[in-house]
Amino acid sequence: MQITAIHPRRKSLVEIELDGQSAGEVDYEVSLRLRLRVGQTVTDAEWSAMCAESDCARAKSYALWLLGRQSCTEKKLCDKLRERYGAEAAQAAVARMRELNLIDDADYARRCAEELFRCRHFSELRVVQELCRRGIDRDTARNAAAEAAQEYQPEPRDAIAELLQTRFAGKFSDEAGRRRTVAALQRMGYRWADIRAALAQAASEPMSESE
Repeated sequence: MQITAIHPRRKSLVEIELDGQSAGEVDYEVSLRLRLRVGQTVTDAEWSAMCAESDCARAKSYALWLLGRQSCTEKKLCDKLRERYGAEAAQAAVARMRELNLIDDADYARRCAEELFRCRHFSELRVVQELCRRGIDRDTARNAAAEAAQEYQPEPRDAIAELLQTRFAGKFSDEAGRRRTVAALQRMGYRWADIRAALAQAASEPMSESE
């Protein structure tokens, strides 16, 4: 196959024509590095290699752009890159970001756990679940939640009591309100026994098992 035209395109891409037909776009820097030129002959294998190298370059550039906007886990970053550039390019880009110390799942998990405790008032169990949902492996999630809990999370019943005085103040004075409050606290990861004890203390009356 012969390169018959090279057309500049937006986002630092160039469109390559092979034998008079558009073959696709490659990264501009890659085209310069490979010294692509009109009239050059390339094999199918060479063209595939060019496209793969271009995908890797584009994936790394996109990874830098994403991480400049917000921090994320390795898994989340890899998933986003895979959607655009394929698994091989995504893995290569993630590896490069790791080398540059731009992604650190343990550090991300610690900061995220602190935020979930302070702003969302989740229980330690719920924090672990949320970290895992965001792509953190379970051991790292547990360690981060346990570490942050020492500073930001009081004992479960104390945490619930505080929530009953703030977020749920005046919302559990009747049976329907108590049920809604219980459901909300359970979604936040608190156990029924702790919820029941805190509500009973707040209402100065025992609660039945059905509540």
